[in-house]
Parts: sequence; structure tokens; C-alpha cells
Amino acid sequence: MEVPVGPSAHQGSGGNGHRIPEIKLRMPEAVSAGVYANTMLIQHTTHEFVLDFALVTGGNGQVVARVITSPAHMRQMVNAMEDNVHKYEAAQGRIAPPDANV
Repeated sequence: MEVPVGPSAHQGSGGNGHRIPEIKLRMPEAVSAGVYANTMLIQHTTHEFVLDFALVTGGNGQVVARVITSPAHMRQMVNAMEDNVHKYEAAQGRIAPPDANV
């Protein structure tokens, strides 16, 4: 499966006033279904961030995906996540904070 990324997939620019070139990504079938994670662990070194996404149930857990990225890309990811949460809340209402008793 190919997934278009860039102006034809998302109107606008890359946030810095520059057009994003279209990139065609190949998505393996095993990845296309996605995975569910209810926990994320983050580690970092001087040169990279490591994000481990895990599914924890009944006191046991398993890492379901690992993403390793540069500090600059991590900043872009955080900005994109904040932007999307703001857009989601504008359309759907405020996301309630997690219950401290869970």
C-alpha cells in the first residue's frame, strides 16, 4: 500500500512557509493495521530519542512499537501533536485529563 504525504495529501505548507514535496511511502501490510498502545516510555541521548509504545494490561505489558528519531524531528513531532490535539479539541471538545485513580 502506498500512502501519499505532502501537498496532495495535506493542503498547505510545512509550517515554515515552504511547500512540502509529495513523498510516496510504502506501507507494509503488517504495519497498515496499526497497533494499540496505552503506555509510552521515552528515553534520550544527545543524538536521539527512543519512544517505546506498549500495551499494558493486568500488570503485564509488551512493547508493540519502537520509534527512534533525532532531537530536531522530535520537536517537530511534539509541535504536530500539540497542533492536532488543539484541532481535535476545537471540533470535539476538551479531552479530559487522565483519571489519577486508574
